[in-house]
Amino acid sequence: MPLPPLSPEQLVKPSRFELRMSLIFGTLFISLGTHLPYFPLWLQAKGFHAEQIAVILAAPMFLRVVTTPLLTTLADRARDRADVYVVLVAASLLLSAGYFLTPTYATVLAVSLLLTIVWTPQSPIADSLALSGVRRFGSNYASMRKWGSICYLLANVAGGFILAASGPRAVPVIIFLALGAALAAGLMAPRLGRPRKASPLSAAEIQHAAPGLFNAYFLYFTLGVGIITASHAFLYGFVSIYWKSIGISDSLVGLLWAWGVVSEVCMFLFFNRIFASVPVVRVMLIAGIGSIVRWIAFPLVWPLGLGVGGFFAVQSLHSVSVAMVLIGLQKMIAETVSEERTGAAQGIAYFFNGFFMAAVTLVSGPLYDRLGADGFLAMIPIAIVGLMLIGLAARSAPQRALRG
Repeated sequence: MPLPPLSPEQLVKPSRFELRMSLIFGTLFISLGTHLPYFPLWLQAKGFHAEQIAVILAAPMFLRVVTTPLLTTLADRARDRADVYVVLVAASLLLSAGYFLTPTYATVLAVSLLLTIVWTPQSPIADSLALSGVRRFGSNYASMRKWGSICYLLANVAGGFILAASGPRAVPVIIFLALGAALAAGLMAPRLGRPRKASPLSAAEIQHAAPGLFNAYFLYFTLGVGIITASHAFLYGFVSIYWKSIGISDSLVGLLWAWGVVSEVCMFLFFNRIFASVPVVRVMLIAGIGSIVRWIAFPLVWPLGLGVGGFFAVQSLHSVSVAMVLIGLQKMIAETVSEERTGAAQGIAYFFNGFFMAAVTLVSGPLYDRLGADGFLAMIPIAIVGLMLIGLAARSAPQRALRG
């Protein structure tokens, strides 16, 4: 389906477009690279137990699978998506200040729920702006988006050293300052008008195109991806707390998180050289098996005396259990979903990933409370269920990939 024509104003490339988008991605990912590894440590330092931490982490996940598509649709319909982005970042900055209030359970949960509504849509809206530049002006998406990954990695490392010096109380301060930087970058966002193609995760796009995607192969595959991804919930929610409990320093915690990101980036760089000719279902089976190996190994590293080096080795599996899942999903969509339905396909995958991740995060708190590091073993059957669904997808795979 051809895209609608550009207006004369939309044909004019904003000055320093790539630089401005690089700043948006970079500043956006500093707060994200702080929140994932260190927010659970701040919650623990404020006296919350594992089950409360799980609820505070999981409840926003359930909420954002509903609110994010609605807000990306709103951004598409606004006069300019950049204006919506600025409002969302400003609201995030304001709401993040709520973490400076007396940290009661109700207050922190309420702030987290409100914050996720305005925080999560920022990434797909930034992607939408960048992709418009790719389509209209031939900009290089990877050259802009890479600054998000670089800043996420730097936030992992720097956050660890900051916490080593000042303790977990620095976490909300870093997030607040990072969102302030994101707001400054957002004010410089290029104005491109309404998009000709719906933003990633748009509710309107999902509603329009989703019925054509309800076939066995697509559903089994995306369900399998969602469940394999959800097997990482225990890691994301409680691995920093676990590492600290066995005496690993904050700075090393940051380096361990960063090593996982480095491993992921390496897989992105070398995937085509290694797996270009491998069928996508087989790629996903390898990723699922990598997840199982990871969850078997994690609780054994410290008891076997493998030390921090053992954790670095296990974190290298992030390249398999995470990066290959992400690449495999996009490869499947590219091969079997027509271009006008890719937004809906991404939205359905986002819903499955978010819902299952939230559900497993919710049970991860009680698991950690009762089992400690052995809670990783409970992620094995979850990954196996994901593998079984990928196996069912293989049996219903289309005979030919989509062309054109």
